[in-house]
This record gives sequence, structure tokens and C-alpha cells, in this order.
Amino acid sequence: MFEKLESIKKKCEELNKTVSNPSKDYREIQEAIIEIAKIKPIVLKYEEYLDTLSLIEDEKEMLGEIDDKSLKKFKELVKEDIKDLSDKKDMLVKELKILLLPEDINDKKNVIVEIRAGVGGDEAGIFAEELLKMYLKYAEKQRWKSELLTVSRSKSNCLKEAVILIKGKGAYSKLKYEIGVHRVQRVPETETKGRLHTSSATVAVLPEADDIEVKINEKDIRVDTFRSSGNGGQYVNTTDSAVRITHFPTGIVISCQDEKSQTENKAKAMKILKAKIYDLYLKEQNAEISGKRKSQIGSGDRSEKIRTYNFPKSRVTDHRVDYTSYSLESFMDGDIDKVIEILAAHEQAKKIAEL
Repeated sequence: MFEKLESIKKKCEELNKTVSNPSKDYREIQEAIIEIAKIKPIVLKYEEYLDTLSLIEDEKEMLGEIDDKSLKKFKELVKEDIKDLSDKKDMLVKELKILLLPEDINDKKNVIVEIRAGVGGDEAGIFAEELLKMYLKYAEKQRWKSELLTVSRSKSNCLKEAVILIKGKGAYSKLKYEIGVHRVQRVPETETKGRLHTSSATVAVLPEADDIEVKINEKDIRVDTFRSSGNGGQYVNTTDSAVRITHFPTGIVISCQDEKSQTENKAKAMKILKAKIYDLYLKEQNAEISGKRKSQIGSGDRSEKIRTYNFPKSRVTDHRVDYTSYSLESFMDGDIDKVIEILAAHEQAKKIAEL
């Protein structure tokens, strides 16, 4: 680790020379400035660590030179200084390890959140709708912007699937921990005997992909149009505005029918398709990196049960970190930051241990 820190420190010194060299061209200087901004926090923290080591050595040397018994109190003060400096050194090592952790390239991206009703019939659909509202409220609390891309409902008007785009700084870095099966336990309103039912909904979180990351060849897709169905306004069931896109290489099929024009529906469908293709690429890439999955919270698989919402006991439990809260109402109102922070810290600790 310290060899790497020395290498980064040396690199920063070389970049500073580039910036101050008048013979260098503007582009090279700009690239050096950007690179310095990335590594400067690491260098400053490492220099603080080196200064602390130097102070510890100075204090130890001073301690070894104190022989006079009348300076006993002063000797104790020096010992306390050494202990404090040693504690600071240990803390700086931890902070350096965190700074050296590889950054998730998707953490700063917007996200596409896909919520589907799972096992449990209408009750699963009701719960899926509650999760949708929970994420929309959370986005609002974070001052992020959200947009409903597509929604589909059952004959009883319960939510089958909803896809939302959430735009905001760090949206993916927080919501990526929501991937998986969310289980609900409660007595449905239709239950006459008061029995507790268990239902579920699945959540997928995809980083939004831009055109540079995912280019789709028109020859690789088929675009079908059809008449919208379900509850709606004057355009539903009157025009072929709904769009279905099939991507042949991956077999992914995306349908959108919520907007009144084919153009708008196609644009939304393409946005979801690009995110799914990008996510597929990331999973394939991660599978090639030995042990990477072991360092993550769960597997990132939407089939993994991650959380249980028990309404009779007003309890929410996250099974990945043994987190339990008895403020379920507040949680469903979008106050989910605490568990996300715990999950992020847990994953960070695992990565530090590996480092």
C-alpha cells in the first residue's frame, strides 16, 4: 500500500512540473490539472501520515533522553503525546485505505429503477406500488428529479411493473443497494380470518447508459407499434402509439405505452434498453474479475431476498447487515438513508479488508 502511495506522490510531483512548464501545450496542462485534482486528496493525506510518523520518532527520541527523575511528569506528558500521535497514525491509515479503494464508475450516474410485483397476487401489486412511492419520496428528499418511464397494471388495477428514471448526483451510489427481493408480511384487507400473508416485489437498479457507452445498431432491433391498452385518456385504444423494441443480440424486449406519441414511447423504450444492455455488459465484466462478487453487499441479483417489511410489528429488517428498525411508517415515507449508509459502510469495510 505504501509503495502505491509513494508512486502517487511522485506522480503528483511530476504533474505539478508539467503545469508549471511554459513549454507544455494547453491540452497537456489541462489534463495534468484534472489528474492532480483526482489524486491531490490522497497525496495530502499521505503527507499528513508521514508528518505524524516523523513527530512520533521525535517524541520517542525525546523520551529516551529524559533521565532526570524530577522530569517524571514531563515524561508522562511525552508518553501521552506518543499515544495520541499513534492513534492518529492508525486513523490516517484507515482513511488512506478508503481513499485508495477503486471508485465505482457508475456511482455518479442517474439510475433506472424497475419494480415488479412478485409472489402474492394483488397484495404483491399493492406492495410494489408502495415501494414505487417510497423511492419517489426518497428521491424528493434527496432533491433528485424522477420521471415515470413506463407502468403496467393488472385487470384489478394493481401494479405489475413500473420503471422510473431518477436523476441526481450520487443516485446510483445509494440506490444500488436496493437490488433484490423485498418481502412484505401483513394481513391483507381482503383476509377475513386475520391471517398473516407474505408477498414480495423485486427491484432492479440500472445505471443510466449514455450513447457513448452503448451504441445500438438499427439492424439489431425490431420496432413494433400497437394500440395502447388499460386505463387512460383520449389516446388510449384509438392510435397505435405504443412501442415494443426487440434487441436481437440479447433477446431483451422493452414495451412503452404511457405517452401519447410513438416518438415519445420509443425514446423511453430506448433509454431502458440501453440501461439493460449496459447492465448486462457490467455483469459479464464483473464475472471475469475473480472474487469481485465476494466483496459486494449481496450478489446484485434481483432474486436474492434482501429485506422484510413486517407491518403488524412496524418492523423493517435488512438481512444483509442484520439491520432492524421499528419505524416502518417513516421508512415507507422515504426515510431509508440510514440503512443505505450502513450497507455502504459494510461494503467499504469488506473492500478495505481485502485491500
